[in-house]
Amino acid sequence: MFRTILLTAAALGVAMTANAQFAFENEQKALREDVAECMLERGLDPDGPVSPFCVSRQNRVLSTIVTFGDRNPLSAGSISILDAENIERVSADHPAEVLNTLPGVNIHTNSGQEHLLAIRSPVLTGGAGQGSFLILENGVPTRSPAFGNVNSLLEPHHETAETIEIVRGPGSAKYGSNAVHGLVNVILADPSGEAFKQLNASYGSLGRYKGDFIFDQGYLGRASLSAQKDVGWRDDTDVFQLKGSGVAETVFKGWNVTAWGSASYLEQETADFIQGPDAYEDRDLARANDDPLAYRDAWSARGALRLEREQFGGTLSFTPFARIQQMDFRQHFLPYRGFEENGHKAIGLMARYDRELSETVALRSGLDVDLASGYLEEFQPKPFGFFPGDSRFPVGVHYDYAVATQVGALWGEVDLKLSDQMTLFGGLRGEVHAYDYETDAPVGINGRFNVPADRTDDFDFITPKLGVVYEATDTLSLYANYARGSRAPQASDLYRLQSRQGTAEAKVETLDSFEVGLRGSALDGNLVFDIAAYTADKDDFFFRDSDGLNVTDGSTRHQGIEVAANWILNDQFVLGGNISWSDQTYTFDRFGEAGNEIIRDGNQIDTAPEWLANIALTWSPNETASLQLSADYVGEYFTNAANTQDYPGHLVANLRGNYAVNDAVEAFIILRNLTDEAYADRADFAFGNERYFPGEPLNVTFGIRKTFQ
Repeated sequence: MFRTILLTAAALGVAMTANAQFAFENEQKALREDVAECMLERGLDPDGPVSPFCVSRQNRVLSTIVTFGDRNPLSAGSISILDAENIERVSADHPAEVLNTLPGVNIHTNSGQEHLLAIRSPVLTGGAGQGSFLILENGVPTRSPAFGNVNSLLEPHHETAETIEIVRGPGSAKYGSNAVHGLVNVILADPSGEAFKQLNASYGSLGRYKGDFIFDQGYLGRASLSAQKDVGWRDDTDVFQLKGSGVAETVFKGWNVTAWGSASYLEQETADFIQGPDAYEDRDLARANDDPLAYRDAWSARGALRLEREQFGGTLSFTPFARIQQMDFRQHFLPYRGFEENGHKAIGLMARYDRELSETVALRSGLDVDLASGYLEEFQPKPFGFFPGDSRFPVGVHYDYAVATQVGALWGEVDLKLSDQMTLFGGLRGEVHAYDYETDAPVGINGRFNVPADRTDDFDFITPKLGVVYEATDTLSLYANYARGSRAPQASDLYRLQSRQGTAEAKVETLDSFEVGLRGSALDGNLVFDIAAYTADKDDFFFRDSDGLNVTDGSTRHQGIEVAANWILNDQFVLGGNISWSDQTYTFDRFGEAGNEIIRDGNQIDTAPEWLANIALTWSPNETASLQLSADYVGEYFTNAANTQDYPGHLVANLRGNYAVNDAVEAFIILRNLTDEAYADRADFAFGNERYFPGEPLNVTFGIRKTFQ
């Protein structure tokens, strides 16, 4: 089957042409012209040394394209970019709304701002969901490796970002643990060079208020604040969320200095799953919430400082950072509905050195250090049992532990131009992880829960990368890429054990990925496309089955093909979209004890749709107005590993319109779920029940954007 996919991809490539390099060079050219214009405005030679007043524009080229991101003009891998225009157009109420427009991405929304992420993977929960995806802000991880979060996109300030970068598959050697299936990098907007203020405000028919305020002081700095208040379309589901970020740039004693910080605050009342066969089709039941006491409160703060200068014939940079977060919530997704509080704080350093040795050889190397301490407490306030005398879920403390972690990594990359048409990319990263665990809960078996004694654990691994790009023509590039993604266990994998688990059974999880692709443009540049086909095998997969029991030694296979394209039909119409096919299977057998979920080699992985698609038709009749009709498709998928339960999938259409009243004011309208489809944002089967988070009904949002000079 996979050979057929590869041959199909190759056939499509023969029929098409491309130019990824052309787009990248145009972007760099425009930014260089921006710097030159700044110099001319000050009566300076645009070819001379860059003035400190223009350094922010110069840094924008370095930071956005090179330092903060993972992209390369000839990257041997699959990278998607959402720019500020796309982010603003979508005006997402939830990050899933904008990220699900990309190939291979499938984010399930739960209640409020809760969600589960998938990139070339099934939708993963527990430690697998926490540790399989790396979330970054300006290239710096938002969390330390051992303290991930399945709701990982709650924290970065995506609403006013300049760029969101998504790497599908393992990240480059620059990024390590947790970049297994992919990474999401939210790049904050730099100061623009021109002072202005902007207000974005909207109101939705479901009772959702949103606002973004951008305060740009030109060369001095830029700050943004986003707020959302949602009364909730389901019962008892109020949400209040705040996010803020700021970026400042300067030159100090020969160093280009970029400082940034961001913070988030979330306070929400959370709705539980609705249960029963096709329960999402019942509109009254969909609005109900059988756990009105459920909630999620969370806050986070991050800060970093990048210092960069030309040194030793190359570019040297240091990025010290600090972060802190805390979360408190009711576990509405578990039958005993306990309460959990967790948090961690960390400091670290990312050092990097880039040098072009010649016109054909470029080297990059780095050192990363992350020192963190975190904690987790779980408490069950009331008795619970599936049957009389069920003692598996005792009242009281289940876990109460603290973990200190130390992570160190060395990495290197080389770009070797073999000919005018062919470039080789190689990379290698080595990591060591040390854990020091202490518990205040009683050690031993407590019902279903197993509390290990104080201990230390160590893990290390190496992740190689190797790729080649062949520029067949000026408008067509082909590539092949091998990459390994690995993750050390999450703290919860190691120390939040089940009664039938042994201590420290979790191992380093490893995914080996191979992909081929082609990309470029055709029809005089009016059609731009990107095609990729991949296969990946994962070992020592740690996950939780539908009976809520941890599996420590699973193995899986993931293969698929992704096609994305954007076609300018004429002066008024643009058609864009993507389609993804995947075949994701378990490659081991697990029969377990009576009542445990049976998994057979070859079963489809649950919550892994075979088909995903997004399409959008944009009409721009003039320079002041545009209208976009889009549709998101999620295909059928199994909801349990035994493949005995499934969800049929859904198609949801949306309409977005923009109208520029004048140069300073723009009005917009968004109609979501145009056909009022009854569907599930997430379908699940656990503890013997079909469970759903229902999707929103038809709703409309009205908004305005106002710019103040």
